[in-house]
Amino acid sequence: MSTFAQTGIGGAGSAAVRWMRRAAWIVLTLFLAAFAVFESVKYGLATSAAALLFFVLPDLTMFVGAKDALRDGSHQPGRLQPRAVPFYNALHRAWVPLFVLVGYTVSPVVWPPLFTAGLGWLTHIAMDRAAGYGLRTPEGFRKHV
Repeated sequence: MSTFAQTGIGGAGSAAVRWMRRAAWIVLTLFLAAFAVFESVKYGLATSAAALLFFVLPDLTMFVGAKDALRDGSHQPGRLQPRAVPFYNALHRAWVPLFVLVGYTVSPVVWPPLFTAGLGWLTHIAMDRAAGYGLRTPEGFRKHV
């Protein structure tokens, strides 16, 4: 029996690992969303606005180059314009908002909208990963997690 068959890698085992990973992202999404709501209620409108803005912000990168694609007819459903991929991928990396959250926590800065912005941003990324979406290929297609 091969090592892959013994460990379950490559067959049903990898599907189970993929679903466990997605379940973990779902739990993280729910936790972060609840934490953002808690902080927003606690600190008011500015924190709510920051959380919502940074929840939406990562996907606004999809508009980079969209006008050109529609004009020249190169638009393909599900494909991001290659020009937008670096921006999209940069705003969909979990370590960036995580750095904001940890930096805020250990620094003397006291401005709650910065913290809820990080929460909203990380919630967006966790929700994407829970849905099975990852970063984009250089050609603009989805890399499924």
